[in-house]
Amino acid sequence: MSPDLSGNPDPSGIEAFDFDLATAVTGEGPVFGASLDGRWNALFGTNGGFLLALATQAISKVMPFPDPIVVSGFFLRPGSAGPVAISTEVIRAGKTTSFGQASVLRDGKEVLRATAAFSDLEAAAARGGPVHEAGGMPDLPPPEHCAQVPPAALGATIAERFEYRPVTLPHWAAGSSPSSNPVYELWMRFADGREPDLVSLPLFVDATAPAVMEVGVVSTTIELTVHLRAKPAPGWLACRVATRHLSSGYHEEDFDIWDSTGTLVAQSRQLALIVG
Repeated sequence: MSPDLSGNPDPSGIEAFDFDLATAVTGEGPVFGASLDGRWNALFGTNGGFLLALATQAISKVMPFPDPIVVSGFFLRPGSAGPVAISTEVIRAGKTTSFGQASVLRDGKEVLRATAAFSDLEAAAARGGPVHEAGGMPDLPPPEHCAQVPPAALGATIAERFEYRPVTLPHWAAGSSPSSNPVYELWMRFADGREPDLVSLPLFVDATAPAVMEVGVVSTTIELTVHLRAKPAPGWLACRVATRHLSSGYHEEDFDIWDSTGTLVAQSRQLALIVG
């Protein structure tokens, strides 16, 4: 059956939060329809983390397990506002883990190709096992005691969808010279009050300015992999984003997220291309 590409699914059962409406998919699968509305744009088109979250949402519709535990995507060309088709496939369904993939197409051209593994995190936790933690969440003051980044500072519509609370304003928000230290620590949450969940975490890890802006350059994502470690509790998310290596026109970026209880809920690494 062909998907409905209108981006206007039946609203019953859908909460009126920006993210839920923007990632709602239509159709019965394995091909789904959705719409990019231009409200989740980065500097060079639709934000990559948003596209990966949308693909994760579509893959979840065909998986036998409820929880994404790792998603990875290659960004083949920029996304733009309008209807998209999302073609999904179950690669393998095992006893504890299932694997799937999705292609997001705009005007018949592939924008993103994503793969994902799904499992049941509650069942995994119940099985128990050894625990080891090296390092912890950022030592941040409470969000109300941190700086507030104005949405207009980033120059991208996605900034209007979030609240960012670093200890001090980064140079691009403060109008100062780059610090030459490509590391941020900050609180984040959806601006409309929506609580974080597993499907939204691939967006969170790519929803703030690249850390390399602190060395005076900007970039666009080539590949992004996100590990989903636990279901996040309600509340602010504590985030650390860092780049260690920039060479030959590329850099990596690592992004770690802890929830309001101090639980590590997501880790990501991306490879990005320097564009200015």
